[in-house]
Amino acid sequence: MRIPYYQLKAEFKRILSSLNFTEKKADTCAGIFADNSRDGVQSHGLNRFPVFVQYVKEGLIDQEAEPILVNSLGAVEQWDGKLGPGMLNATFCMDRAIELANSSGIGCVAIKNTNHWMRGGTYGLQAAGVGYIGICFTNTIANVPPWGGTESRLGNNPLIIAIPKTGGHVVLDMAISQYSFGKLYQYDSSGKPLPVPGGYDSEGKLTTDATEILETKRALPIGFWKGSGLSLVLDLLATLLSGGQSTAAITQSGKKETGVSQVFIALKTDNEKNVSLIQEILDYTKTSTTEAGSEILYPGENMLRTRERNLKEGVLVNEKIWNEVLAM
Repeated sequence: MRIPYYQLKAEFKRILSSLNFTEKKADTCAGIFADNSRDGVQSHGLNRFPVFVQYVKEGLIDQEAEPILVNSLGAVEQWDGKLGPGMLNATFCMDRAIELANSSGIGCVAIKNTNHWMRGGTYGLQAAGVGYIGICFTNTIANVPPWGGTESRLGNNPLIIAIPKTGGHVVLDMAISQYSFGKLYQYDSSGKPLPVPGGYDSEGKLTTDATEILETKRALPIGFWKGSGLSLVLDLLATLLSGGQSTAAITQSGKKETGVSQVFIALKTDNEKNVSLIQEILDYTKTSTTEAGSEILYPGENMLRTRERNLKEGVLVNEKIWNEVLAM
């Protein structure tokens, strides 16, 4: 079913206000959840909202917490998120990285003891929206086996790179597993097979069955061994730069996926000069011959189409989850 965007956000804000979020915090969080669904990322919009509410009720997320500065090293800063809402901490950190980049050309803000940021692309778009290149990444609970292993020891540690572009920013937002777990849950609930194998079944064979992958907890890293290595180094960087918890520590704490470590980087650039360069690259990429029915899109291009349609026709939502939220 489809719901008007404003109604979706209003319901989120109503519930968050009832959980003692301040007016400003409730509005920001509600906006991020609604924006994620609006842009077609249901797994970190409406579908994730009940989990977020449950974490708040369990005390895993402190709605009153504010990040505090731990250490400053010129254009690099370390902050402690105090287990506050991940979206609010992430928004703050990217804003701070942009401030540092404005004077230094580059700003890097790392934060420890924070929570799930929902859609990481939100913060890349935040930087691109004011003309800065945005790069950010986070570690997670262990949910991907290292290459050659059968037990999860790595996170699917999402990586985001956003480049400002007139008419629609280029935004790469990807988990290091072939499919994010939010996407796996979507396929699991729909009963549909994955387009390509996304992990292993109980017999150790690659499968397109999301239910099997969720049961075995053996998601496939992107690029096989290359993805495994990328996940490892992102965890190392997030942990070392923030001074926070690693995937190992988060997992072994037994407190679900909380207290993660994240990094936000903003780069100042000459956007006027870059217009022709960006267009040259994108235009050349799109000259490739396509298979029948295929279309070449740059990262973030399809999101703009989805956003436009959802704003016009209403945001597409899971009716069961929507009714669950209405009853909160």
